[in-house]
Amino acid sequence: MSKKAYVARLNLLDQVFCAKLMEEAGKGTFPVDVVKNIFSNISSINAFHSQFLLPDLEKRMGEWESTPRIGDILQKLTPFLKMYAEYVRNFDKAMELLKQWTDRSPQFKALIQDIQKQEVCGSLTLQHHMLEPVQRVPRYEMLLKDYLKKLPQDHVDHRDAEKSLEIIAMAATHSNTAIRKSENLKKLLEIYEMLGEEEDIVNASNEFIKEGHILKLAARNTSAMDRYLFLFNNMLLYCVPKFSLVGQKFTVRTRIGIDGMKVTETYNEDYPHTFQVSGKERTLELQASSEQDKEDWIKAFQETIEIFHQKNETFKTASKEVEEVSISELGKRAPRWIRDNEVTMCMKCREPFNALTRRRHHCRACGYVVCWKCSDNKAPLEYDGNKMNKVCRDCYSILTGHTESEEKEGKKKGILEIEAAQFSGSSIMYGFLQYCEKNKPWQKVWCVIPQKEALVLYLYGAPQDVKAQSTIPLLGYSVDDTTRPADPPASFRLTQSKSVHSFAAENEELKQRWLKVIRVAVTGEVPECLPPVEPHGTEGSHEPSSESI
Repeated sequence: MSKKAYVARLNLLDQVFCAKLMEEAGKGTFPVDVVKNIFSNISSINAFHSQFLLPDLEKRMGEWESTPRIGDILQKLTPFLKMYAEYVRNFDKAMELLKQWTDRSPQFKALIQDIQKQEVCGSLTLQHHMLEPVQRVPRYEMLLKDYLKKLPQDHVDHRDAEKSLEIIAMAATHSNTAIRKSENLKKLLEIYEMLGEEEDIVNASNEFIKEGHILKLAARNTSAMDRYLFLFNNMLLYCVPKFSLVGQKFTVRTRIGIDGMKVTETYNEDYPHTFQVSGKERTLELQASSEQDKEDWIKAFQETIEIFHQKNETFKTASKEVEEVSISELGKRAPRWIRDNEVTMCMKCREPFNALTRRRHHCRACGYVVCWKCSDNKAPLEYDGNKMNKVCRDCYSILTGHTESEEKEGKKKGILEIEAAQFSGSSIMYGFLQYCEKNKPWQKVWCVIPQKEALVLYLYGAPQDVKAQSTIPLLGYSVDDTTRPADPPASFRLTQSKSVHSFAAENEELKQRWLKVIRVAVTGEVPECLPPVEPHGTEGSHEPSSESI
């Protein structure tokens, strides 16, 4: 990427993404601090490059015949490398916040998606653009090394260029770990997009190992089917290629964990180069394109399995070495805390730790290192004056005599946890509708507007589901029932700001019944009850047969 293109990328991050999100945050839609913490000091980096370094370089290029040197200009860069160090240090936190608020705030997500659709983004995600500053310092180092190779020893610029390289190389060394992380993250983002942005794989604990086409041998006949594998340090994604006009696209058929996985060579007279991958979730007999391809896959699997077990052994060794507090002394005596660097995974659920979504916490009763999910309980500890302290699930059960599930059952159910069947018996309107949010595929959902909450539309996967997939508070939404060519017949839309929810009824009559109720609800008035819309027979199933899986 040229210097001018890099400055354009910085400007996109600073003046477009950051500025637009700050403007929306100023309206109270989401916290201003979230935006500040995501973009860190990108404004300072942008200002330095656009106002100082780029103009100086452009000026020098124009004077190159009389002043053929850049080392003196690059020396100006060295004091500003601290800005890059700050950005790199904040990068993991920025990625975590970006993921959290994309999941938490529809407005935050919609605004980012709108910007990403602009031509200036080049069909790349915000995360892709944010990787550029992380990778920049090592690129300066490479360019300077290349420049010095071509520069005669007695050249007027040699000394300044060497001095610049020395300082920049030191800064690049400090960035190497972040660079490796960012390159892995970049690959994860590419795979995430190939999988239709539906698989939650963009996680610092996931390390990409290998990918490629493979043939799957069917169990019931002699056919071989085209499949695609993505191997990571902790799982295998077994995928089916999808037709796409733009780039490769895949659907994940099965996720197989590395824990408990075995790989063996197999021999088949009709199909050469075969091997078997056996996991807890599934066993696959696969055919490689050549003997070398087979050996490469088997080697990649075996090395991944071995490294996974080595890390697991670290966890087990740390567990054995714990000077455990006896049950009778639990809470009465302060435990020895296991050091963070002694374990790589939660000592209760064994999920691997990472800097983004699964951080380390200590149980104040037994001293184990656990993840946030396994330490989401508090109990009084005698050694700490009976103050409430964070404890793991097991210690919570021992100290209180209650299990976590018992506590949860006693709590009031969340808004999504009300059973569909409970509502259907006392509702204003219910029935099946096709539903589409943004550009996602249409899906059949069971919709309910309950009498108790007449201004809320509940969306369930099926009539007997115990928890709703989502809810739409109807007040303030606009109703649009105009026909659009791309939508199914009998469709309508609910829109509010940048949120768009599309629905389609089975026929025009049912559509009008739903609209009659919804048009009243969006005004804040309680609609009248209508006779129930009974579910019709199930449509033809599109589930794949066992032979095609």
